[in-house]
Formats: sequence, structure tokens, C-alpha cells
Amino acid sequence: MHALFEDAGKFHAGRILSETDSSAQVELSSGKRVKVKGAALLLKFEQPAPDELLAQAQQLATTVELPLAWEFAPDGEFGFAELAHEYFSDKAPAPELAGMLLALFEAPHYFRRAGKGRFKKAPPEILQQALAAIEKKKQVQAQIDAWAGELAAQACPAPIREQLYKILFKPDKNAPEYKAVVEASRSAHKAPLALLQEAGAIASAYDFHWQRFLFEWFPKGTCFAPMAAPEPPQDLPLAPVTAYSIDDSETTEIDDALSVQGLGSGRVTVGIHIAAPGLAIQPGDALDAIARQRLSTVYLPGHKITMLPPEVVQLYTLDAERANPAVSLYVTWDEATLEVLAKETRLERVQVAINFRHDQLDAIVTEDWITQPEISIENTPQPLLDKREELTFLYKLARHLKAGREEVRGKPEHFNRPDYTFRLTGGGGEEPDGSETVAITTRKRGAPLDLIVAEAAIVANSSWGRMLAEHGVPGIYRSQASLAPGVKVRMGLKALPHAGIGVPCYAWATSPLRRYVDLLNQWQIIACVRHGTTAALAAPFKPKDANLFAIISSFDATYGAYNAYQSSMERWWTLRYLRQQGITELDCAVIRDGMNGDCLVRADALPLVLPVLGAQGLPRGARVRVHLGTADEITLEINGTLAGRLDDPLDASDDAVIDDEDAEAPQATLSIAVDVNEGADAAAEAPAP
Repeated sequence: MHALFEDAGKFHAGRILSETDSSAQVELSSGKRVKVKGAALLLKFEQPAPDELLAQAQQLATTVELPLAWEFAPDGEFGFAELAHEYFSDKAPAPELAGMLLALFEAPHYFRRAGKGRFKKAPPEILQQALAAIEKKKQVQAQIDAWAGELAAQACPAPIREQLYKILFKPDKNAPEYKAVVEASRSAHKAPLALLQEAGAIASAYDFHWQRFLFEWFPKGTCFAPMAAPEPPQDLPLAPVTAYSIDDSETTEIDDALSVQGLGSGRVTVGIHIAAPGLAIQPGDALDAIARQRLSTVYLPGHKITMLPPEVVQLYTLDAERANPAVSLYVTWDEATLEVLAKETRLERVQVAINFRHDQLDAIVTEDWITQPEISIENTPQPLLDKREELTFLYKLARHLKAGREEVRGKPEHFNRPDYTFRLTGGGGEEPDGSETVAITTRKRGAPLDLIVAEAAIVANSSWGRMLAEHGVPGIYRSQASLAPGVKVRMGLKALPHAGIGVPCYAWATSPLRRYVDLLNQWQIIACVRHGTTAALAAPFKPKDANLFAIISSFDATYGAYNAYQSSMERWWTLRYLRQQGITELDCAVIRDGMNGDCLVRADALPLVLPVLGAQGLPRGARVRVHLGTADEITLEINGTLAGRLDDPLDASDDAVIDDEDAEAPQATLSIAVDVNEGADAAAEAPAP
């Protein structure tokens, strides 16, 4: 005698060796013996053999017309054998009985299980809903198969093109568009991005990167809703100084300006004047909501997305030839010893005489020109000549301040690499589209004008950070415990030392038009100036305010993402520059020796890091010539092979100087969410550029 039984939702058949009222010992065809409870024994039979019965039953189950069987089934609970006798015949053999059992078991939308071998047919309305869902699922799967076929044929269906960035970066793994890409990718044995490229889903590499960024960070677009810019307070006193700013030609958000009084008197007062949108924008108002959502201006070659609406920026930027609202820090130094004699913060209007543009003046304002009055350079603008004596003092002061910070740091600051400037020409719209011609120029880091502005910002940020702490007013600080490798700069609410800069505390407050943290700190500074010892009660943000922690978290993530995007687009334009200039080889320096991974090199004259074959084992600092491979403007990848060594292997004096920052330089890569295996330093802390 044989028996068919159910175990853990599966059906087995075997020979009965022994049987009691409550159980049976059954031997399977594999030789394994199992104890089966009596309630699990669904069918006993003599013929055919157990394995043959299961094979015939599975075949017969596919022939059962479920709608017809549902009609035949009684309204109440029934056993599978009862329905088999009605459906096949009253003498249905064991294979037909077993076939009906399997058919019922595998059709839960028609028949609900009511126990071992027992069922109850689904109500008509529930059945119709289930059948409609099954039909819809079939249609969706058919659509997935059709889309996957189109992708394999190198054509991109419109729905997938519309969902491109969501599929690649934030996919809904249950969406048919995503499943079609996964299915096509697996069947074609290609990466999803490569598959979509071949299918024409990505028309422009530049647009791909731009739209990807907008999808993640500006899904509603970059435009501002119409909004009136709040007027500055009308009762601000006019400062008795004339100031000037120093920025790049493309800067429209002019946050800071300088003034000098008292040269030759023995007491020199330097004014550090910061644009004051915090005098009009209030925490919680509509403009604050916009700024808090964006958190920072986004910079990329040839374009930027401002944190504040253009009309607000225009009203509060420190434009020349007008008196602008400002938060001013006045620091008085002994002209001979450069000892600090006094500090004062004021809320006022400051007359800005001129906006100097350092990219137009760097060739003139060299260290020699600024420190040696006898040097004359043809075509020097008269406003610059008028400020030469002041710039000389400011440069002397900046060098003194830098030396003092370096003493605290315990080692000097080195600027071994230049800054790079990207200029785009051509193109047909207000925003770049990737068709422009790019020029990449270098600017020496730590140039005189740079140093003056950076040191002034450090004085303001550290002074105001200390003032907030002394008044018991919370602010957002940047701190670094030490210069040891791996110790990063962190944001927090405590006025802790910043080892990288060499100051006892440091709070960003000099770029309130471009960074939300600076705007927030400006509100707190204004409260200190207006309310003095009671500022802690009047400041918009109180100690341990949960909003401060939320802002720090959001700003860290957002600012990091913006900077990463800027870096990736600078890399994109660098790759485009190589293509436009027909450059096939570069002189580079080894920054990672490749003993434990890829050998990385940094180009001497371009902001480019890339892996190189054939350079493994070369020491850090070795200077090499690299033959470039083909650049991928989507993934931003480019590789090179060693073409030759430029330095003397036995003479270390001609090696490149490599900083720790260089050694840890990352390669820009593109992270794609689709996974077919699833099946479905001081310069860095200076004001914003």
C-alpha cells in the first residue's frame, strides 16, 4: 500500500511500512523513512508507483479548468476527492484524485484551504478581484518583457526614459520600469548604465550629471517663487569708513569687505565688514524656509544655484558705490608690534568704494609689488594705487597672523597645489549645456590678496565664535581635535579648538549670503550686539535647541553633497578639456604607490587624479609621464599607462612634494543604485569661493 501526504506545504508519496490509528511509517523512493501523522495521510493507493503517481498528478493538475471546477464545487467545505469525483468521474483513479488535490492547492484565488486536503471555494466578489489582479500582473509582466526587449534592441521606451534618474539612483524596486532594466541588464550581461547608454536614454553626458543632481537635491527645480526682498533697517548708522571687497570676477554674492583707519598713527583699526541679510531675514519666515531648505549656494563651472533669491542677494551684497547694511568687526592693532589693542562689533551701513577682482589683479599685486613701494607696474588701476599702502599693511598683518596660527598648529601650512579656475565660452543659453569651450587656468594658493582675505575671515570667525561663547549664546562651530591623520573637522555647538587653523574656536559667520550656518550665526551675533549680557535670552536659538542639531545634520549632508557635485563637474570639464585640446599625455606625480591597490597619480597642471598601469612600486612623489586612455564622461573614469619617468630615481630632490591630502585623494566615480544581482585645512575653512 502507498500513501500521498503533505509535509510543510509540499506533497510526497511513498510506501507504507507500518500504520497505527494515529500515524504511519512511510518509505520514500530515496530510501528515507518518515513518520507521518494520520491527519496528513491524504490518499492511499495501490497503483501506480509513488513517483509515477506524483508525475501523473502534476500533469493532470494543469488540465483542470479552474472556473469549471469552481462551479462544480459545493458551497460549503469539501474534500479534494469529493470534487474530483464530480469533475472527473465517480470512479476517478488515484492519479486524478491527486491531480485535483494539486490543482486546488495551487489555486488559492479560487479555493481557500480549510485543512489537510480540505477546501472552500472563494466568494464570487473576492474571486473577481483576485482574477483582475492576476490579469493585471500578467499585463504588467508582459509590459516588462516588452520594455526589456526594446532595451536589448538598443531602443529606450519613453516610460523608462522619463524614470531614468529614479531607476538609477533612487529606484522603486517594485516598479515595472525598474524591473525591465534589471531583466534586460541580466539577459544582455551588461551594466544598467551601459545598457541605457546604448539604448539612447542618455542624450548628453553633461545633462545626465546635471539632471541627476537636480533629481536628488532640487526635484522641484532651482527657481524661486516670487517674493519681495525685505528692506534693510532704516535706522542703521553710517560707518565713518570707506571699504572695498576682494573677490573673483564672477562673484555676485559679495559677503565681505575691508577698511583700514589710522595708518601712521601707531594704532591701526581694520574693519571686517560682513553683509547682513540677518538684519532683515528672520528665523521662521519665508526666506528663512528657503535658505534652510537649500542650506548653501551650489557652485559649478559656469553656473551656480544661489541659496537666496537674486533680488535678496542684490539688496544685501556689498556692491560698490552704495552704503550697505553690515555686521562689522573692528580690530585695533598696535602698528609696530601688531598686538591686538581692542575689538568691537557694530551693526551699521558701510560705504563700499570698489569691488576689487583678484583674477584681474593677481598679476599686479605680487608680494614684491605689495611690499616694495618703489616697484611700479604699467596700467595699474588708480583705485588699486590708492589702496596700496593699506594693502601693504594688511599683507604684513596677514603674514603675522598666519605665523601665529602656524605656531599654535605646530607646523606650517603648505599650499603645494594651485587653485584651478574654469571659464566657459560659447553655448547658447543662460546655463551651460556641455557644448561650451572650457579654459582651465591656475592661481597660486596663498597669493597676497588671498592671504589678506583669508586671514581677515579667520579673525572674524574666531572672534565672533569667542563672543558667542562669552555671552552664553549658542552658535555652530567647526572644530578639529588634532592634526593627527584621520582626525576630521566636525561641526558642533561647543567652542572647541580648531587644530587645523590654529585658533581656540571657529564659527563660520562671514558668508551669510551663501551658507545657512553663517546666516544662523549672524542672527546670534546680532543678538549679542543688541542685547549684551542678556543676549542668551533674546537670541533666536537657545542652548540645547533641537533645531540646532537638526540644522547641523542637514547642513553637513547637504554641503558635502554640493561639494561632491562641484568636484564631479570640475572633473567632467577637465575630461572635456583633454578632449577639446587633443591632450593624450600628461606629466604627473605619484600620490599613491600602488603597493596595496591602484597606483594613483595627480596631473601637474590639471585638477585630475587617475589610476595608472605600470607604475606600481614607484614611490610617492615620483614624477612620471602618463599616456591617457579613453575618458568616460558618464562615469567620469579615465585610466592611464606609464609612458616614462621624468625624475632621477636616485635623486630625491627632484621628486614632487606630496601632502597627506594628496595621498588620500579620491577618484570621482558614479554610484548607480540598480543592482542586477538583487533581482529586481585653513584654505578649506576660508570664506566660500
